[in-house]
Amino acid sequence: MECCGLLTAQKEPVPLKSIEVELEVRDHVATVVSTLNYENKEDKPLEAIFVFPLPGDAAVCHFSAQIGQTQIVAEVKEKQKAREEYDDALSSGQQAFLLEESEQSPDIFTLSVGSLPPGESASVRLEYVTELAVQADDGLRFCLPAVLNPRYEPQGSEGAGVQVTSVPASLVPYSLSFSVRVSSPRPISKVESSCSLEPLQYVNTEQTQATVKLAAGHKFDRDVELLIYYRDAHKPTAVVEAGQASAKPGSLMGDPVLMLSLYPEFPQSVMSSLASRGEFVLLLDRSGSMDCPTSDTKQQESRIASARDTLLLLLKSLPMGCYFNIYSFGSSFEHIFPKSVEYSEKNLEEALKKIEAMQANLGGTEILEPIKHIYSQPCIPNQPRQLFVFTDGEVFNTKEVINLVKKNSGSHRCFSFGIGEGASSALINGLAKEGGGHAQFITGADRMQPKVMQSLRFALQPAVADISVTWDLPKGVSVTVLSPTITTIFQGQRSLIYAQLSGQSSKAAEGGVTVKYSLAGRPSENKLHFSLKPAEDTGLIVHRLGARSLIRSLEMDERDGEGQHDEGVKGKVVELSVQSGVSSSFTAFIAVNKGNYEPIQGPLMRRAIPAPRMYLMAPMASSCCLMSSPAYMSLGNFSLNKGDCGLTLQSEAFEECDDICLDEDFNDEVTEPTQQPPRDPLLQLVSLQKASGCWLLDPALAAAVGKTSEEVENTKPSAVSQEVWATILALIWLHGSKMDAQEEWELLAMKAVSWLRAQNAPTVAESVVAANTLLGFSVQTDVLGL
Repeated sequence: MECCGLLTAQKEPVPLKSIEVELEVRDHVATVVSTLNYENKEDKPLEAIFVFPLPGDAAVCHFSAQIGQTQIVAEVKEKQKAREEYDDALSSGQQAFLLEESEQSPDIFTLSVGSLPPGESASVRLEYVTELAVQADDGLRFCLPAVLNPRYEPQGSEGAGVQVTSVPASLVPYSLSFSVRVSSPRPISKVESSCSLEPLQYVNTEQTQATVKLAAGHKFDRDVELLIYYRDAHKPTAVVEAGQASAKPGSLMGDPVLMLSLYPEFPQSVMSSLASRGEFVLLLDRSGSMDCPTSDTKQQESRIASARDTLLLLLKSLPMGCYFNIYSFGSSFEHIFPKSVEYSEKNLEEALKKIEAMQANLGGTEILEPIKHIYSQPCIPNQPRQLFVFTDGEVFNTKEVINLVKKNSGSHRCFSFGIGEGASSALINGLAKEGGGHAQFITGADRMQPKVMQSLRFALQPAVADISVTWDLPKGVSVTVLSPTITTIFQGQRSLIYAQLSGQSSKAAEGGVTVKYSLAGRPSENKLHFSLKPAEDTGLIVHRLGARSLIRSLEMDERDGEGQHDEGVKGKVVELSVQSGVSSSFTAFIAVNKGNYEPIQGPLMRRAIPAPRMYLMAPMASSCCLMSSPAYMSLGNFSLNKGDCGLTLQSEAFEECDDICLDEDFNDEVTEPTQQPPRDPLLQLVSLQKASGCWLLDPALAAAVGKTSEEVENTKPSAVSQEVWATILALIWLHGSKMDAQEEWELLAMKAVSWLRAQNAPTVAESVVAANTLLGFSVQTDVLGL
């Protein structure tokens, strides 16, 4: 096992011993405190380097170190100055700590612990705040990223990515403890997780406060995902937070900051009719890592297989009258049609045949070029473009990709899906946020299909236009909005607004905000009144989230000029980051121990701390197993020293592979591909539906509903056509045996019902009775919507 990352290249142990995480959730905002405990058991002073993931929208706001009885609190400084100060401290024998965000992806951080003396221990404390994303089922999602997969870096990118040292999840040599405290004005219904939790403990009788812990023995084989459910989740809220007493009045930290959480509700009359138009462009990741399971479970199908099934379901659910196309990408990209085509039976069959043959065999994860090609295609008049992106997110140029989506946000909506552990939250959330869509993550035992269908429902909602926000504030109070302009609204989904309140009112007063928009050609509005009295003891959370929101917007503006840096905008980001104490891509946290002690003597040994990643399989014709070593592993390009595991492999041999092949037993054998389970009966039935929404009466349909052809044909009422009978059979079977998966087939069932109504068949009621008798169900006609 020596070549797998437990030991360094010098065969000496890594110094990170444990990570302790405390999470406090207040309504829909989370504060996370992580403590990383280090110990140097070597006889030389060392520098420990740890590259690890954080949520992409987190605002890192505190960084400190404890050495013995001495605590050192870090300051935020311009990144190059912080690096120079760190290097100067190490060269003079001082202890120093540096925390910096990747310039390419805001969800990757590097922590450097410098000059840790022999036998010495150190604890590093990292604190960040983040908003909790609202899921389609109203749950609030928090994810503690534990898995960091290598981000593919193409040839010629000049090493722009951060260097990641990683080992298989089961070999991570440090432990994780995780405790949670939840409080809310509304009762807490439940807390769920993809990981094993101890039972939820309510702190009070109102059930508005609760605690829960991660069960012992977390294996680092998955991110720690929590789903928190409140009663009355859609209630709008407003929090006003007082400014920092020591900060200058008129500055962001000196003035009060307001956080509004709005839940626009659309009229039922509008929501009852889903759109029947649109251009649906589906972009599928076919890089090598898509051959892995979504989690480290041999029973699970691969990411690419799940994506194929999902595309089948999605395509069958599209409405007649729309247009569509399917792109796939790796190191290169392909498209099924030269341009988007009309949704018809012929085009649908051609697309499904090509999807069925798709494999994870296109090499690396280069998503930028296919997105550029999609945007180069002219939009179809009166067919709003909807882009669905499916990827495991192992992308190195995250910010460049998101920036491209933002530039084209006026011409489309982007719905993104992060597949598997370690998918970049910055990429998936950024695509949806800047593209005016919705983000979903598929991890652990999650099924991809229901989450994608939830997003398709959002895509079929009427597009909201002409959004405006107006303020009603007392005389003497002005407002500066810190959030990006709201560009999209979905039914029941939260919209967050951060705003700085300047000036003073002559008396305690209320304020108000009105969101106006046009929905399906009708003017609509939602109002919220709120108290201007600051809340107590919020710990500057709202200020930091507001600062983070403004920093992210400025960072996007700084890159708008075709990759050219805008020094003026960069200066604003640095100033705001230093003032608020919140991290940015242009600043870093630096802490130097300048106390009275003997300078560290002797050469400094560098030790790379491995981050966990999933077992990955390389899709290569000639198989070999690559073992990673902290000294020799980098993003996308791999070189193994002969002394590590008897191999010397150069990156040129693997230009078409973005991943490492690792066998579970760490020998030279290749991991066997997992055996794919038989096709789900639901997907089998769905595959038989025609583009119009009907089914044909044939042996395949009979087999899908569990009957013989003779049974199906002999029970058909004589006056009903074969297509009507087959379609009613399929609908009865769906309602009778697959109600637990209704969200997956509901849209295609609606299409089938519309087709039946158009036939004006006189024997529908008789056919429903006959179908129930044959299949052994009792589904009523009104339940079908007929």
